Amino acid sequence: MRALALLLALTGAADAVNVRVLVASAPTVRVRVPIDTSSAYQGTSPSTPTFAEWIVGVKGNRLTLSGQDSGSDSLYLPPATNSVVMIGNADYRGGVQLRAANGKVEAVNVLPIDDYLRGVVPSEMPSSWPLEALKAQAVVARTYAISRLSPRAAYDLCATEQCQVYGGLAKETPSASAAVDATRGQVVSFGNTVARTYFSSDSGGFTASASEVWGMDLPYLVAQPDPASRGPKSAWTLSLPLSNVANIAGRYGVRAGALSSVAITKASVSGRPTEITFTGANGTARLTGAEAGGFVRALGAFSTRVVFGGTDPLIVSGAGNGHGVGLSQYGAQGLANLNWNHLQILGFYFPGAAMSALQEAAGQVAPSLGEAATLPRPSPDTLAALVGQPAD
Repeated sequence: MRALALLLALTGAADAVNVRVLVASAPTVRVRVPIDTSSAYQGTSPSTPTFAEWIVGVKGNRLTLSGQDSGSDSLYLPPATNSVVMIGNADYRGGVQLRAANGKVEAVNVLPIDDYLRGVVPSEMPSSWPLEALKAQAVVARTYAISRLSPRAAYDLCATEQCQVYGGLAKETPSASAAVDATRGQVVSFGNTVARTYFSSDSGGFTASASEVWGMDLPYLVAQPDPASRGPKSAWTLSLPLSNVANIAGRYGVRAGALSSVAITKASVSGRPTEITFTGANGTARLTGAEAGGFVRALGAFSTRVVFGGTDPLIVSGAGNGHGVGLSQYGAQGLANLNWNHLQILGFYFPGAAMSALQEAAGQVAPSLGEAATLPRPSPDTLAALVGQPAD
């Protein structure tokens, strides 16, 4: 009980942690900033502030403002309380860093981390889902962002699914913001460091380990049954002409001649191929490890948890959507529907990890971690009931 109480109480001074998010990179970028930031957006409805607006371009290695030389290769409007900037055609909380880079304007939104999360959580998970699932997503997204802080780089994160999808002010919703507020300062940790909190849409009923997908041996990112993960792509099938399969295999260096068969000859414990064998007129060839997974994704598969059938066409039958490592979003929804709280959800998807509170100290480049408490891990009986099998 004390551990649970500590987990629920863990909060930190996260508001002052700024993140830098690349939201635009183009020959020209439209930017509008409030001249008097105190009159800008107040969190409920916009007022009518005074704005300055420019078309920011590049001439040589310097920025131009509506065609006029700015005299610099970078400009910075720092974030202020309740400030909003327009970059492109979207509004964002915080400030903006503009820089000339390779003939383009890079526009980087600079804002407090929880304001950033208000635009991430509803972009990554439907706001209609249970609050505990949204809270788990908020903690995972906050942890991911903190792990990417890189003061020497031009920015910390991008705004697409290559990092985390960030939609700015227009994407914010009351329920997602409530999840961010309820988990203020909470991050997943392991060994007194910020954990790597990957997530995907649907594990297909069995999470993948970081080792099998990316060759990273992280003890809290393991392969395990995930029976609550049931999304729209829980089961799917592709039918591919063998000629198309051969063309894709060729991109991976497969030189077996005209193919007669393609088979998964080794698979991981999670059911993802670790070796694929190609038989053709010139003999056999194999793809192993990450290349095997890359080939499956190149076929157009939604995930790599697949089995092959048929010959021509090749039938790819799969389960899930995404890489399957870490938190499954549909699994989080399923567990929340079973009345699991966000700590239990996180404990399931990151076994052996802990919850820590972000702490800030003057002069530190990045926040440190405060007191940690191990996340609750469901008992074997609880997991067995979900899987539908007797406990060992």
